[in-house]
Amino acid sequence: MKVISADFIKSIATIEQIPAKNLPEIAFAGRSNVGKSSLINCMLNRKKLAMTSSTPGKTRLINFYEVNGTIYFVDLPGYGYARISQQERHSWKKLIENYILQSINLKGVIHIIDSRIGPTHLDLEMIRWLNFIERPVVVVATKADKLPRSKLQTLMHQYQKTIQEIVDLPLLTFSAVNKYGKQELWHQIGKLSSL
Repeated sequence: MKVISADFIKSIATIEQIPAKNLPEIAFAGRSNVGKSSLINCMLNRKKLAMTSSTPGKTRLINFYEVNGTIYFVDLPGYGYARISQQERHSWKKLIENYILQSINLKGVIHIIDSRIGPTHLDLEMIRWLNFIERPVVVVATKADKLPRSKLQTLMHQYQKTIQEIVDLPLLTFSAVNKYGKQELWHQIGKLSSL
């Protein structure tokens, strides 16, 4: 997809605040510090539209970005960050769950893992839950530029086997640094948004 316009619309803390415009939504989920914001910025050809940080847990609300006036990218808070209170962690979890369960325009979830770490138990738990509630999912392994190609291929094969024990899902490799995997991810987003 050629990105002509990409704008931050709003941050929401409750489902009632979802933008009123009736556009398909593609959500981006993953652990804190997995590279969600960098991936979104890369996909939208922007450097600072989605705020990146070396400190995990910066995304605390659900952020909506309107792309070409035709689709929303929805950045969900990262999970698994330890340096927050139990109460705050619970509120993030409920916000994410409520959004994924209740948004009528959500077409699918881009679930992001770190290619150097692979799917953690929290990632697999999220994939299992998304499959259970029948939300379409594409898994993307980011930071592919951090690994030698031969090692990356071996790891991706292992990750695919691990994920397929739960459900047969697309597993893409991505790098926000060299834009590797960008076109394939746009292809998957196009398939999801047309559902």
